[in-house]
Amino acid sequence: MQIISISSLKGGVGKTSVTLGLASAAQAQGIPTLVVDMDPHADATTGLAVRQDAGTEDVGTLLSHPRRASLPDHVVASGWPSAAAVSPADGTRESAPRRAPTVLDVVRGSSRTSLYERPTTRQRELRRLTQLLEPVTRYALVLIDCPPALNGVTRMAWAASTDVLLVAEPSLFSVAGTERTLRALDLFRREYAQGVTSTGVVANRVRPASVEHQFRLGEMERMYGDRLLPVAIPEQGNWQQIQGAAWPVHAWPGQTAAQSAALFDDLLAAIHRPLKDRRGQRRH
Repeated sequence: MQIISISSLKGGVGKTSVTLGLASAAQAQGIPTLVVDMDPHADATTGLAVRQDAGTEDVGTLLSHPRRASLPDHVVASGWPSAAAVSPADGTRESAPRRAPTVLDVVRGSSRTSLYERPTTRQRELRRLTQLLEPVTRYALVLIDCPPALNGVTRMAWAASTDVLLVAEPSLFSVAGTERTLRALDLFRREYAQGVTSTGVVANRVRPASVEHQFRLGEMERMYGDRLLPVAIPEQGNWQQIQGAAWPVHAWPGQTAAQSAALFDDLLAAIHRPLKDRRGQRRH
């Protein structure tokens, strides 16, 4: 099972949007996926069409007693339509036979997670999410939407992960902040998160016509090297509408959405590796 933390140093860079885009791509490709919403704002929970009164305990509550809690008993199915029941993003209808619905489940986020935002290096604290995920076996991919800060909750997610994906905008503050986050992540990984086998950065909300953005992208290539993923996600005008409808981008009509869906397919391909391909993976 691959566990990917999606993180950022600051808010407003589209971290949750990237999480939802990856979830949509995984659903479209038939990859059984669990989304763990560790952000106290719980935007990923909302974007996946999960109600807060879903009858399960939220992740903040589960973290308070990880040894006694059974996380599989508290996952809830995403409210998104199944990949077999929706039209493709280009607006055409599938002619292939309908396949079984893809598993896309959610562990609800809540403000209770903020109780763990304090910095800590105590193993008991850092292992809370790891302990919750230990009995989870039915998924090939787990996506953890982290809070937009380098705090105890983010470190808890890193400690439970096999991979960390940092989301950055091509702007001065985001580029510099992401470099600092990479250094902090490398230090943390050596001491507390040896299970993390790879780290990468994705450029998000890129405006191709912007001279400033092109300059910053070149800067990111020089600063991050091969950690900068070859997929850049452009700014999309109707993304707020898609998220406001709590709908997967792969099912949204129109050419713009189809292009975004294809980019998230490419991003997922760049970071998701079957278990057999991850054995002996080079650490970087």
